[in-house]
Amino acid sequence: MRRSLVILALAALATSTLLAANTSVGTWKYNAAKSKFTPGPAYKSRTVKVEAHGEGIKVSVDGVSGDGSKHAYSYTANYDGKDNPVTGNPMADTIAYKRIDDNTVEATTKKGGKVAANIKIVVAKDGKSMTVSSKGKNAKGEATSSEVVYDRE
Repeated sequence: MRRSLVILALAALATSTLLAANTSVGTWKYNAAKSKFTPGPAYKSRTVKVEAHGEGIKVSVDGVSGDGSKHAYSYTANYDGKDNPVTGNPMADTIAYKRIDDNTVEATTKKGGKVAANIKIVVAKDGKSMTVSSKGKNAKGEATSSEVVYDRE
């Protein structure tokens, strides 16, 4: 009985530590003034909702692209480097996450099995902003890069 309680306590501690370390959980609003896109155009608006989900996260993105078209996509991913399906994103079929530290995650998106973008996500130490840096190729095969800043709502 005592051993079971110790195992249960350790499991609870490990779970709470994992969730506490998941600093990206929350709702994030796009900050156009601090974001950069090459080539443009920049988003007109964007909201990212990140929820804890098992040992990983569930992400929902909703916004308006620079050309005025609406976009929305979602995915669920663990921090194990394995590909996870992305629903609704014409630029990516899968995404894989790897945790670097409590505030940093690296991700890779793929389209048709080929790498579409390499991404670095950093939540500021104060937890008030998140920067998503990306390098990849667009639908035309042109090199792209962006640094998208979000503010926590």
